[in-house]
Amino acid sequence: MPETRLNVVVTRRLPEPVETRMKELFDVELRDDDRPMSREELGAAMARADVLVPTITDHIDASLISQAGNKLKLIASYGAGIDHVDVATARQRGILVSNTPGVVTEDTADMTLALMLAVTRRIPEGLAAMQAGKWEGWSPMAFLGGRIAGRRLGILGMGRIGQAVARRARAFGMQVHYHNRKRLRPEVEADLEATYWDSLDQMVSRMDIISINCPHTPSTFHLMNARRLKLLKPTAVIVNTSRGEVIDENALARGLRAGEIAGAGLDVYEHGVEVNPQLKDLPNVVLLPHMGSATIEGRIEMGEKVIINIKTFADGHRPPDQVVPGML
Repeated sequence: MPETRLNVVVTRRLPEPVETRMKELFDVELRDDDRPMSREELGAAMARADVLVPTITDHIDASLISQAGNKLKLIASYGAGIDHVDVATARQRGILVSNTPGVVTEDTADMTLALMLAVTRRIPEGLAAMQAGKWEGWSPMAFLGGRIAGRRLGILGMGRIGQAVARRARAFGMQVHYHNRKRLRPEVEADLEATYWDSLDQMVSRMDIISINCPHTPSTFHLMNARRLKLLKPTAVIVNTSRGEVIDENALARGLRAGEIAGAGLDVYEHGVEVNPQLKDLPNVVLLPHMGSATIEGRIEMGEKVIINIKTFADGHRPPDQVVPGML
């Protein structure tokens, strides 16, 4: 008898090489367009699938998991973030959860440095002037920004991405400082030439640029709150390519508008696609549409990790990137 193939339901369009390989290996249901599934569609998919492949835009909470059929045994998420899935409830139902860690590290670190440069060198303002035909030639005082060499960079969260940011920052001649839940090993700290701060308050008050590179957890929600944002120097810049919930956006907008913070570069937002309107018209803010990991290489690598997780599970083994509640 032919081997029974897993029924895999994918919730969004993926790169063509990934979809092609999935069709070769599994009985896969792919999307015809890139529209997110509605909550009703997600529930129906979970009721019929052996494996669900969601993305970070699919919020799979306890209520949705309760609709899962007896067939669903793996949620193989496409992406490194996992706070959109109720992992504890899934585990109680006997459903494994996996993700794709490590893939976005270099791409997100690249974007972090791009945002630092965009804000400090006023790149969007220059671009807007060129596109509007308002450039009248070089001037000694036009579009003056600041160099990042020699500046103090404070990294909040020194995991894979934070360390990749540190390596790039050193190449640009920046001084690297960091605050992390756990201090790095001495040899790692020495290799990065990074200075550890036990006190986040003391670190942020002394930095020229703050880079947010920590996950969103209950303990990091509004970690950069109104009180802590007021500790920033008025010449400081804050960049966030991690999770929008880490910053109190209303307080950030007030500080930027009042000149208490020099600038901000944001790729993620506290309320997802609902960008705080107070941020949109500020000339000292660069806003991007969650592009940090948006490279074709990264997206294909994500898909390859998903396929490996599913294939390993199908072969009767634990997925290599399985997520358990204790890891969160």
